[in-house]
Amino acid sequence: MLVKRDFLRLALLLALATGTLAQQKPASYPAPSLERLRAHVAYLASDKLEGRRTGTEGANAAARYIAEEFARHNLRPGGSNSHALATASGASRYMQQFPFVAGIELGKNNSMLFTPRAASLQPSGEATATAASTRAAALDLRLGEDWMPLGFSASANIAGAPVTFVGYGIRATELRHDDYAGVDVKGRIVVALAGTPEGDNPHGRFSRYADVRWKAIAAREQGAAALVVIARAENFREERLARLNYDNSTGDVALPAVVISRAAAARILGLNSPTQLAALEKDVDKWSAARGSTEIRGYIVTVGVKFDLLDGVALSIQTDIARQQTPGTNVIGILEGSDSQLKNEAIIIGAHYDHLGRGGAGSLAPREGEVHHGADDNASGVAGLLELSRIFSEKGMRPRRTIIFIAFGGEEEGLLGSNYYVNHPIVPLAQTIAMINMDMIGRQKENQLMIGGTGTAAEWRDLINAANQAMFKTESPQTGGAIDSAKIQRFSLTLNEDGYGPSDHSSFYAKQVPVLFFFTGTHEDYHKPSDTADKINYESEARIVSLVAAIVRSIDTSDKRPTYTVAKSESTRNVAMSFRVTLGVVPNYAEAGDGMKIDGVRDDSPAAKAGLLAGDRITKLAGREVRNVYDYTYALGEMKAGEEYEIEVVRESQTLKLKITPTARK
Repeated sequence: MLVKRDFLRLALLLALATGTLAQQKPASYPAPSLERLRAHVAYLASDKLEGRRTGTEGANAAARYIAEEFARHNLRPGGSNSHALATASGASRYMQQFPFVAGIELGKNNSMLFTPRAASLQPSGEATATAASTRAAALDLRLGEDWMPLGFSASANIAGAPVTFVGYGIRATELRHDDYAGVDVKGRIVVALAGTPEGDNPHGRFSRYADVRWKAIAAREQGAAALVVIARAENFREERLARLNYDNSTGDVALPAVVISRAAAARILGLNSPTQLAALEKDVDKWSAARGSTEIRGYIVTVGVKFDLLDGVALSIQTDIARQQTPGTNVIGILEGSDSQLKNEAIIIGAHYDHLGRGGAGSLAPREGEVHHGADDNASGVAGLLELSRIFSEKGMRPRRTIIFIAFGGEEEGLLGSNYYVNHPIVPLAQTIAMINMDMIGRQKENQLMIGGTGTAAEWRDLINAANQAMFKTESPQTGGAIDSAKIQRFSLTLNEDGYGPSDHSSFYAKQVPVLFFFTGTHEDYHKPSDTADKINYESEARIVSLVAAIVRSIDTSDKRPTYTVAKSESTRNVAMSFRVTLGVVPNYAEAGDGMKIDGVRDDSPAAKAGLLAGDRITKLAGREVRNVYDYTYALGEMKAGEEYEIEVVRESQTLKLKITPTARK
């Protein structure tokens, strides 16, 4: 096989590559096996594992499979505790648990009651000219049929609170739009439409405000007692908001937040039918277009719209939500180094094995319920990880340094597994000289390969380029074994310097460990059920695994460890929300509830100049409470470049109030 023949020439070719990181000539070692790669991906992406959502039996089965492969390759277990994943083969010994909320369930005390407070008051507005008598005298709403708590709702009991309708419940300073302008909602329950005035337009001005979490934060910031969102689906059983999804990066939003059916909303609003509710929505869109601030003859004029649709209405809401705690799992196998001194240093090779289960949070599919197979994301990376564990554990191939193979859980939930590992490492991070991460390496197009983190060590670019040039030169039988330049098959590399990014290597770079991130790009099946095993390009994945093996071997054979450097900021995947300003902090997505923890601070950034440090926990920003990453990004979206703001952080047990001036995002 051509790949195998080329791979066996690596030892000779790499000896010519560099003088700094290839001081010893590596021995020949096995090539990746296409059959094994196919088998690994086929199992991990099978219907049987149901998408491997962290905390599910499918993810647990994947963890057992990986542990058994590590055991087959005679890797030493790196787990720290035993639990329900224990099997006769001792798979639990490879498991490192981390705390995880697998989901939420309703408690026994959930209720919602509507009552009129002053029947003489009538709703106003073009579409609501209906008698107050059409509004029910009292309405005890049915849980699951008329309303549901949202997954991030707090548990609370609010009795007989007055109600205010706030349109879409959006506050967008940069768009000069504020649905709360001129309205005092302190202590009141606010009712808002789902979505935005632009409908489902993903490229519209309001697109980033469509997420109902921003509505909840806006309501809380204005002092509201609770938020009620009117469903968009006509059939409440098909309403996505009515499903109890939980996001581990947010916790609860610190106020009750619920979704109500369109039929129930129409009755509360005093409308005859959901058809009139649709007419009301069109009116709100029209009124929203007219509101905001505008400049007339040099003066800023604010145009406001006040809704009195719910004057005279009271709601009682009791929410009772229980979090389902279950452990997440990292799977760790250790190959101890052969050198008496260098074996105390570790190289980590990692890939996350979790995916999106049957959809929900993170999915790009139009509806939930279908298995999201996750063949490329990230069964492909795990297959590469398992092949590398086999290659490096082959007899006679023992590396000088210790190699730690880690299959991370909870990546899709916010880098939970890798974040836990860097705070509970098997080998001290000071002795961890490099972290190599593979995430989505199975759908290569036109020989393109992206490698992130190339600015995190001074030697990375030379090492990568040398390995890439040396890796795929083939011998020509017509020239008596000499190199035939016409048969050079290098990867077309895109090198990204940034060590941060939306995958597990980011957790290590935040702790000043040099990292490399291998990635073949997104595609039309990304985060959809259609990401299946039959679409993986196993031949190109084998070549990528070979390149990773070559780079790891080159790191290992050098007496000198890679030199950590601070990389310039770039972007590997366009998954983040777009903001006008930046502070230069790297948020922690794994912890929420008592502030947003900072994993890293970029050099020469506003955060660095303000004196923020990795490990600080932001609790207030620009006068707004910060409990989690959503609160932080909400506040960030309201800030302006060049203006000074106060930021409050907790450092160890001390609360600090600092001044920070954001800069414009480039």
